[in-house]
Amino acid sequence: MSLTTIAIGGFSSDTGKTNLLCELLRALPGWEAIKVTRGHYRSCGKDPHACCVSQLLSEEPLICSGRAKTDVPGKDTGRYWEAGAANVHWVVVTDKGVEPGVRQALSRVEAGGVLVEGTSFTQFVKVDFLILAARASGGKIKPSARRALARADAIYLFDEGTDCVHAREQFAAWREASPERECLRAIPVYTRIDFPQLVARVRAAHHDAAAGKIN
Repeated sequence: MSLTTIAIGGFSSDTGKTNLLCELLRALPGWEAIKVTRGHYRSCGKDPHACCVSQLLSEEPLICSGRAKTDVPGKDTGRYWEAGAANVHWVVVTDKGVEPGVRQALSRVEAGGVLVEGTSFTQFVKVDFLILAARASGGKIKPSARRALARADAIYLFDEGTDCVHAREQFAAWREASPERECLRAIPVYTRIDFPQLVARVRAAHHDAAAGKIN
């Protein structure tokens, strides 16, 4: 079976990428999800016993799959299950393990489509569609998201309680003042009222990818 891979990243933390991934899972029944957690083995400055993943890190990627290992209330992976994921895979890696870890997780996917939360892996793994979540105010773009801008297919503005028209205007004003404005202008922008159109584009990418991999 061919596999369509959709990446969901964010300009920075707290931009709604997990919320977006869950909404997409609800709109795409039968799809699976992958969560990528990068840790810094005893070099993040935190007590290894206090860090949520330090004790899980090793030279080899750790991939946890299935409800028994990943359905944890309050965690992103638990939210994926609540949103209707057919299966969830949690990848815990160091920076060097991102590529092999994601590839191993993808090899476990049995559905025709998978949503992967993260952007750093897109340097090494080809995806069929890449969405970047952002606040209407824009803000600082983290390095991995900046590198992904040239490959991005859509930007999704996540601003609960904000008028979508105002959110677009605010983002456009920020974009024109950004050093990356030329690249940003080329990426279609969506808000929550445009969500059906975004889903349609993801489905089209799934159709095109499946047709290309079959032919």
